[in-house]
Amino acid sequence: MVTRAYAEGGLSRRFRLKRFERLCALIDTIIEERGACRIVDLGGSRHYWDIVSDYVAGRPLEITLVNPKETQIPAGKFAYLAADAADAAALDGLRFDLVHSNSTIEHVGEWARMSVFAANVRRLAPRYYLQTPYFWFPYEPHFRAPMLHWLPEQLRYRLVMTFALGFAEEKDNVADAMIRVQSARLLDKGQLQALFPDAEVFEERFCGLTKSLIAVRH
Repeated sequence: MVTRAYAEGGLSRRFRLKRFERLCALIDTIIEERGACRIVDLGGSRHYWDIVSDYVAGRPLEITLVNPKETQIPAGKFAYLAADAADAAALDGLRFDLVHSNSTIEHVGEWARMSVFAANVRRLAPRYYLQTPYFWFPYEPHFRAPMLHWLPEQLRYRLVMTFALGFAEEKDNVADAMIRVQSARLLDKGQLQALFPDAEVFEERFCGLTKSLIAVRH
């Protein structure tokens, strides 16, 4: 599913490239100060960084991908850690120059787990960059469906059992459908600011509407 998502071209790729402009500027600032940049990517994937492969190749970077669901082979500038970033002890003792996370916090579970995830983001490095889709944008990006996330779960699980939404096939039982429905919990700006009170929150817009939120601590 991750591979298929990052293989997308068109509008999705343009948004990712635009986000990288702010991220790369932050990375370059760190390199100017420290001579190199050690990044931990919570929920990260090599597919994501391949979008700016030339940039990565030309910079003194070390990128640690933390992901319990997608096994990845360490290579070159990339290391891999199979860990749960919403576990308070999973990343204990680690320290980096920058924490990065793209479209991950909405997948870690209920508010208590989001709070632990956010605490890990805030303590692992002096700077962080985190992006997440916006709840009030009228299109759910994980299910590729308009306004689906505004419907009650009791209707959403029935739709997931009827249609192949997003990059997943339709589910054939209620249990699997509910797991799929609850796999993404989108946030509004107030919730994101509460999780990251020391961040500046930027709004990524499309057609005049806020599409995603980006929390940055400089």
